[in-house]
Amino acid sequence: MITLKQDADGFIRMSRHYPASVRIRIEFTDGSTGEFSGRSLNEAYDAALAEFRAGNNLDAKGYDRTPAARKASGNRIDFVPVHPGLGE
Repeated sequence: MITLKQDADGFIRMSRHYPASVRIRIEFTDGSTGEFSGRSLNEAYDAALAEFRAGNNLDAKGYDRTPAARKASGNRIDFVPVHPGLGE
């Protein structure tokens, strides 16, 4: 089992997908805990990534399709918002 802690802003650090069958325990800032499957956290990660890409005018693969000078990608997220009861 993997244990993660929620930060003061309501996020957990998650830079990759977890195996769907793994159980992940999250310690929330209010002192409560929750146990989630890797699948439900992966869905939260995908939703946060889609929101990030939409907010930065990127396509589904994370590319900026406007012709411009080359710049650093920055096409990833490291923090995912979570709350008790996520994925239920």
